[in-house]
Amino acid sequence: MSDTVSMTAGTGGMLSDAEAAFARYEAVRSRLPAARFPRRSRLLPSLEEVADQVDGFLLDAFGVLNVGETAIPGAVARLASLRARGKRLVVLTNAASYTRPQLLAKYHRLGFDFTADEVVASRDVAVARLDGIAPGASWAVIAAAGDGFTDIPADLRDAVADPDAMDQADGILFLSTARWSARLQDRLIGSLARNPRPLVIANPDIVAPREDGLTLEPGLFGHDLLDAVGATVHWFGKPFPDAFTEGIARTGLAPGRLAMVGDTLHTDVLGGTAAGCRSVLVTDHGLFAGRDTGPFIDASGIVPDYRVPGI
Repeated sequence: MSDTVSMTAGTGGMLSDAEAAFARYEAVRSRLPAARFPRRSRLLPSLEEVADQVDGFLLDAFGVLNVGETAIPGAVARLASLRARGKRLVVLTNAASYTRPQLLAKYHRLGFDFTADEVVASRDVAVARLDGIAPGASWAVIAAAGDGFTDIPADLRDAVADPDAMDQADGILFLSTARWSARLQDRLIGSLARNPRPLVIANPDIVAPREDGLTLEPGLFGHDLLDAVGATVHWFGKPFPDAFTEGIARTGLAPGRLAMVGDTLHTDVLGGTAAGCRSVLVTDHGLFAGRDTGPFIDASGIVPDYRVPGI
């Protein structure tokens, strides 16, 4: 199952690399949480050294544990070592196209031993709040082909298979870009301009790393909608607080005893720091692979507590 589209779809290839993605994140910075950062990062060899300072880790998946459908070399062994040291581990992922059982099966297939309680997906966080946003509402869902919705207790219609649902539903739930296009985006912009309704973005990522490059994610289209029509957008997932509240609760630890580990500054590092956790930027995989992260940190002012090449 894919929950992404190619970098050339929908936006004409405007986000072809990390520099372009970084610029887009910076352009929407005012919509993201605020946080105070350390003056500089400590450069460490791996999470083993970070583990001397904390009792547990919140772990991004893409760019930290895996790239697409491939586990990052050494990641399985590193987590086994951290478990042996008694460290608490929770995956905090923005992969909103997968149900939790599907995510768990994926991680097990890649060699990780997470339990169901150790996986928090932005999809779960969003679904738990739909009724509070619009009680009893019908939702037009933007999802990947074959996605199941048995975990979503609401009246749902497929907005890609039936674009009329965009006009008829009480709200829009955006889970995946796998079937999204510029044509459908324009249609949604027009629909929300004519009839403003809640838009729930269950994956705030602008891009995500896969084996063949970066892919466009729902967050990109959500921000484009805000630019176009000023829609009422509800964000669930990193860097927004509800996902971190849930992830932190799963560990049973105080935020200050946890480190958020990720490959992006504007989702993982910013969100983790805003939630009161320490932060770790993985530099050799994910968004900044092959690049010096220093200039990006300096330009954004988003400073992780630690930088490691890989976990």
